[in-house]
Amino acid sequence: MKQFKGSIILLVTAIIWGTAFVSQKVGMDYIGPFTFGASRFLLGAVVLIPLILVSDWFDRSRRESLKENCPQPAYRMQDLLGGGILCGAALFFGASFQQYGIVYTTAGKAGFITALYIVLVPLLGLLAGRKGKPNTWIGVAMAAAGLYLLTINEGFSMQSGDFIVLIGTIFWALHIITVDAYAGRADGLKLSFVQFATAGIFSAISAGVFENPDIKSIEACSGPILFSAVFVVGIAYTLQILGQKYTKPTVAAIILSMESFFAAVSGAALLGEVMSAKEKAGCALMLAAVVVTQVKAGGNAGTCSETGQNA
Repeated sequence: MKQFKGSIILLVTAIIWGTAFVSQKVGMDYIGPFTFGASRFLLGAVVLIPLILVSDWFDRSRRESLKENCPQPAYRMQDLLGGGILCGAALFFGASFQQYGIVYTTAGKAGFITALYIVLVPLLGLLAGRKGKPNTWIGVAMAAAGLYLLTINEGFSMQSGDFIVLIGTIFWALHIITVDAYAGRADGLKLSFVQFATAGIFSAISAGVFENPDIKSIEACSGPILFSAVFVVGIAYTLQILGQKYTKPTVAAIILSMESFFAAVSGAALLGEVMSAKEKAGCALMLAAVVVTQVKAGGNAGTCSETGQNA
């Protein structure tokens, strides 16, 4: 039942992530990627503060209402801070590359390229000493072929935006692995707050160094910022942590990869983006690679604890 609950949570996460590519692309018409990141991450952290206070109040009330002592999770502050900072750093780099790259590509293509993190997760597991399965390499080959069809133009050239988003995908894979490592070792809301604060501070520093943010531009971008801050940051990334606590990493990866589908649908519906037959074939091949890699790899997923170290 817990795994089903986690799966539903992650599906909602994928829907929000996918549709968010539209707001991110629109936001780049007004401000730079670091300014956008600082605005949405810091505001997202603020959104969580009342939720954390209410959650703590309910926990105290529940413990006081029970006659016997109720066992509580043995969370450590070092896991909260260390895990939150690591998650926040990966989130900052992944979001920054994605946000900058999306200026030069479509929302739909950015969503599908980002979905490659599902293939990178088991590859990073190989580097960590986990034995790879033949289907992993089959999936990698299929994903590479799909990426070629999706992004490479005539003359063997890749658009700059596609390549930048692809770099960000590496950090999204690291983010999933880091969340998997700490989701069961710290309170979900508080872990989210630390990662958002970390990503927001890094973004604000970068904006001050590389951009010239001004209040008028930020105000003009208030709609995309608010949507991303509340729904993507405050809700979706927090749901990711809560969902991965109840779902094995391989199952979580399959569900989260659906963001690419929702990105393409929302890009077509809201921005009028159109993919060629070649690009659609590439998307289909990449999705097939995701399924081949993750479903078969999931067969041996039950050897580790539910918080997961088998991604």
